[in-house]
Amino acid sequence: MTRAPGWAATLSAALLSAALPASASLQEQEGLAHDPDSGALLYREQHLLEHDEDGLRRRLVVYRCADGTAFARKQVDYGDSALAPSFDFVDARLGYREGLRRDGQGGELWVRRHADGEERRAPVAGGEALVADAGFDEFIRRRWQPLVAGKPVPLQFAVPSRLDAYDFTVRRRGSGEVAGEPAEFFRLRLGGLLGWLAPHIDVAYGRESRRLLRFEGLSNLRDEQDGEPLLARIDFPAPAAPAAAGQWRALEGEPLSACRVRPG
Repeated sequence: MTRAPGWAATLSAALLSAALPASASLQEQEGLAHDPDSGALLYREQHLLEHDEDGLRRRLVVYRCADGTAFARKQVDYGDSALAPSFDFVDARLGYREGLRRDGQGGELWVRRHADGEERRAPVAGGEALVADAGFDEFIRRRWQPLVAGKPVPLQFAVPSRLDAYDFTVRRRGSGEVAGEPAEFFRLRLGGLLGWLAPHIDVAYGRESRRLLRFEGLSNLRDEQDGEPLLARIDFPAPAAPAAAGQWRALEGEPLSACRVRPG
């Protein structure tokens, strides 16, 4: 698959005291990212999901090299939008940062490509079709019926590295099994003729659980060797499970260090 600029997309014991309201609950889930060709483990994603009575409230993701070293972190806030949430991503290997800042109905995409580089930003419209980062997961569930019926579903996906949002289409590819669980397969592709030239993203969701089982395509991480978006297959082998409330503060404050995702 030909690489393209990143539009992807990606998730221990409690160390500190509780930081969540009594009405909130916390769950943990792990994603395992492998090289699609060799099958080698590239990194792990440790996801914390905070829920309240209204649903998913926040997400915290720590990215770890195979040896457990935390090298990147993403914080997602669904307060303004479930589909296009605010988020802040930082990768200590390259000093790369990007995100979306929400402001009422609109927002601002931003990117900083190096630790000592200049932050670039641009406004983005906050319409109903806008989807950003982990909001794609909620988008799939909200559009489940038309998708499984075979209808193409359009969206505008925010790409901070390009400071813009682009027209994409999601289509059902078929059904099958992932790790023994019946699944529905969907493909995210750029709209128009570009969709046949640019890389696509494939996802698999549990037919009954509607949880993400597998992601395959360009991730939100860069290859430390050439700075290009990293191609990965990310599996989520188990559903989210309850986590100790102190996990949030522990992972939020864990230092990030440079390590090698791809050996050699």
